[in-house]
Amino acid sequence: ILQDPAYQRRLALKSNYALVVDESTGARVYSKNATARTPIASLTKLMTAMVVLDAKLPMDTRITITKDDFDRLRGTSSRLQAGVTLTRRELLHLALMSSENRAASALARSYPGGRSAFITAMNHKARTLGLRNTNYADSTGLDGRNVSTAEDMAKIVRAASGYATIKEYTTSPSRLQPTKYSAHPLEYKNTNPLVRKPEWDIAVSKTGYIS
Repeated sequence: ILQDPAYQRRLALKSNYALVVDESTGARVYSKNATARTPIASLTKLMTAMVVLDAKLPMDTRITITKDDFDRLRGTSSRLQAGVTLTRRELLHLALMSSENRAASALARSYPGGRSAFITAMNHKARTLGLRNTNYADSTGLDGRNVSTAEDMAKIVRAASGYATIKEYTTSPSRLQPTKYSAHPLEYKNTNPLVRKPEWDIAVSKTGYIS
């Protein structure tokens, strides 16, 4: 019934692009402009996480936030000041759970070969997953050239669900993160409030916003 055009019009879904897929069968349940390319904002961070984990880099390596990780494109803020040092594991957790942009930037900057190598790895991963309408220009999603389709995003979510770390971090309700710049741990919450509702059984989650 969801595929019936008349029913879809009655849904009046405000999203310009959408896709609902049956997890068990892969069957398409509902779609709206699912093959149209559009900026994907922080949904980018699912691919960022897969590239980090695929590289099998030491997760206990400590990485320091620098001014190179500051958002000069859109001027977004962050509580991770220059000089804060966290492990790669902590940065990945904050990037996935609370969409922390400086954390995602530092993950790319500290990748072997730097940011350019990281972006190359992201786009290579996209090709291996068969994503023909997806392209990455940065690790955060702040760059509007990070584009995909709802159809490709469904494939990305399916691939991301194969990583236990991504499943754990994207569904964490909150995290207390100690830093030397704060007397008390910084409290970070998941950008998706549904993970805090027990009636929702969510395996992988990621929200994104871009102006």
